[in-house]
Amino acid sequence: MEQPPRLVRFTYWFGAVVDGAMVVPLLFPTVASAMLGLDRSTLGPEYRYAAYLAAALMTGWTALLVWGVNEPVARRTVLLLTVLPSVAGLIAACAYAVTSGLVRAGYMVPVFVVQVVICTLFLGAYHQARGLAGVARPEQSRS
Repeated sequence: MEQPPRLVRFTYWFGAVVDGAMVVPLLFPTVASAMLGLDRSTLGPEYRYAAYLAAALMTGWTALLVWGVNEPVARRTVLLLTVLPSVAGLIAACAYAVTSGLVRAGYMVPVFVVQVVICTLFLGAYHQARGLAGVARPEQSRS
């Protein structure tokens, strides 16, 4: 099997770093408040409980991405699962935060940009890894 292109390995590491960084505002409400323009007085026990659950899941996904670096082509499905359902779910949650008035749109723009970059990068890396694995497209395998 060929050596995976740098893009594939970079994508796993990029995702792991972004995920790891996002654990910080989940664990520290003051950081989330500054990042998203939230009123700190509203970040009570319910918020902390939900944020701590999210931090645990985010940390687990970070570890999964680091695990994927070791065999990036064989574990390429992790790239696809990162986009759907994970990042797609985060995009939906961000849209809810904006449309419900919880977070002003201006605070969410940088988050949305990172999510679009992640989706583009991960789908491109998945496509490359799939090609390296020799997986034929359905129309190619029928001939």
